[in-house]
Amino acid sequence: MATVSHRFPAAALPRDSVAGSAMKVKLKNVFVVYFLVSVIGLMYALLQLGQPCDCTQHLKSASDLIHAKEKKLSQLQNELKRLQGREKVREPAALALPTIYVVTPTYARLVQKAELVRLSQTLMHVKNLHWIVVEDSPVKTQLVSELLAQSNLRFTHLHAETPKEHKRKESDPNWLKPRGVEQRNLALQWLRENRELSDEGVVYFADDDNTYSLRLFDEIRSTKRVSVWPVGLVGGLRFERPLVEGGKVVGFYTAWKPNRPFPMDMAGFAVALQLLVANREARFDLLAERGYLESSLLQSLASIEELEPKADNCTKVLVWHTRTEKPKMKQEELLQKQGLGSDPSIEV
Repeated sequence: MATVSHRFPAAALPRDSVAGSAMKVKLKNVFVVYFLVSVIGLMYALLQLGQPCDCTQHLKSASDLIHAKEKKLSQLQNELKRLQGREKVREPAALALPTIYVVTPTYARLVQKAELVRLSQTLMHVKNLHWIVVEDSPVKTQLVSELLAQSNLRFTHLHAETPKEHKRKESDPNWLKPRGVEQRNLALQWLRENRELSDEGVVYFADDDNTYSLRLFDEIRSTKRVSVWPVGLVGGLRFERPLVEGGKVVGFYTAWKPNRPFPMDMAGFAVALQLLVANREARFDLLAERGYLESSLLQSLASIEELEPKADNCTKVLVWHTRTEKPKMKQEELLQKQGLGSDPSIEV
C-alpha cells in the first residue's frame, strides 16, 4: 500500500523580528570591540608607568629659557645700578648750584590759594630753591601752612602784619599804597640772621600773582651783585626793560616816571645773597613815594653801571606782571543773605 506523505511549509517569521535580531548582533559586536580596545589601552598605560621617560630635550629647552631670563634680569639690574650711580653723581652738582631764595609776600583774599598753588608748581621745577613765604597777617594761617607742607619745596614760613595806617583798603587802587613792604623786609632780616657772608645764593622777590618762565631762574642764578631783565605787561607798556650797550646797562625803556633812580618793576631784578648780608641796612622804605620802592633798596646796593643784564642783553621777556581778575561774588552774596551761602568749610 502506497504511503502518502504530506509536506507542510514552515511558518513564516515576521520581517521586523528578523531586523531587530540583526541590530542586536551588531551592537554586541561593537561593544565587544570597544571593550577589547579599552582593555588593551589600559594594559599599555600600566606597562608604560614603569618605563623611563626621555624628557631630556624638554628639560634642556626649559633650562635655556631660564638662563636667558636670568641673563636679561642681570642686564636690567646692572643698568639700574648705572643709572643710580649717575644720579648720585648729579646730586652733589645740583647742591653746588647757588641757592635761589624766592621771597613771596602774600595776603588773604579769595584768589590767594590759587595764586600760591600756581607759583609753587612753577618753583618745584627749579633746582636748589628755597621759598620764603611771608604772610601779611598777625599769625601763620592754616591755608598757607598746609599749602607749603604739601608743596615738596624747601621753605620758610613767616608772618608780619602791615600797620593799619599803611594798609590798602579793598576799594583803593593798586597804585595808592605798596603791598608787601614789611613782609619783604622781614625776609631780608631772616636771611641776615640765618645765612653767613660766605654762603652763596641769589635773592629774588617774586610776587604770587606774576607769571614766570623757568628759564628766568637759570638766568639769575649766576648773579654777582644785582642782575636785571625785562618785565612784560607793566607800566602801561607791552614791556619795560633796561637798555644795554656793550654789555652794560645805560638806561631804561619805560614811560612812567623815567627819572626814578631805578625805574624798574619788583619782578625785574635779583640781588646776590652776600651783597644783602654785607649791607645789613639795605631795606625797602615803607614811606617811599609811589614807584620808588624798588629804588629805595637798590640805591644802597649798586649803581646803574654795576647792573648785570640777563635774558640776552635784556631782549627776552621771561616774567610777566599778570594779575588775576577779582572774582565777582554777587550771587554768593545774595545767597548768603538768604542763609544759603556755599559751605564755608570747603577751602577755596
